[in-house]
Amino acid sequence: MLLKHVPQEDRPRERMVRLGASHLSNQELLAILLGSGTRHESVMALSSRVWAHFEGIALLKDATIEELTAIKGIGHAKAIMVKAALELGKRIHSHKVLDRYIIKSPEDGADYVMEEMRHLHQEHFVCLFLNTKNQVLHRQTVFIGSLNASIVHPREIFKEAVKRSTASIIVAHNHPSGDPTPSQEDILVTKRLMECGKMLGIEVLDHLVIGDRKFVSLKEKGYL
Repeated sequence: MLLKHVPQEDRPRERMVRLGASHLSNQELLAILLGSGTRHESVMALSSRVWAHFEGIALLKDATIEELTAIKGIGHAKAIMVKAALELGKRIHSHKVLDRYIIKSPEDGADYVMEEMRHLHQEHFVCLFLNTKNQVLHRQTVFIGSLNASIVHPREIFKEAVKRSTASIIVAHNHPSGDPTPSQEDILVTKRLMECGKMLGIEVLDHLVIGDRKFVSLKEKGYL
């Protein structure tokens, strides 16, 4: 049966949209890659023949373009599409997460954000979310503008921290003047975040004020 005779809702592409890729058979997924069959054969029948030819996914994953085009109904365009998908799958499978940046000291934290933040012309309030090994899980700019304790909302920071199963956080903001001397507002923001963190069991390890190639750690200053 040609695909045009199959009810619309039962066609592979429509089933993927409706149900998700995980609900499709190997044959259906391959049919989507092939795109079309031949004049006398549906794409599903062609897909079935390809699976039978390679006796399943174990041999298909290493198929060459020459092996694919040797199958009646598979031209170079279809073979290249399938080969590209197989190669992409291999790369995804073999991909390893790069070692995460570890922060062991205020200097490590400052180094992590310095080059990006020291040239900014507005104040940016950035949060680093860490795991139990002090590895950076995520970095997020929370606020842009003059720092104010009433504007930097702890709920936004700790909502993200909980979402990412964060053990601790480090916050940082820049002084566009280049002078990292903490202001009274910087200290108030730090204390407010520290108190909220204690209630949630998420430690605020430090608040770094970034200047031009220099920084101040509010932890080292005794405010944490």
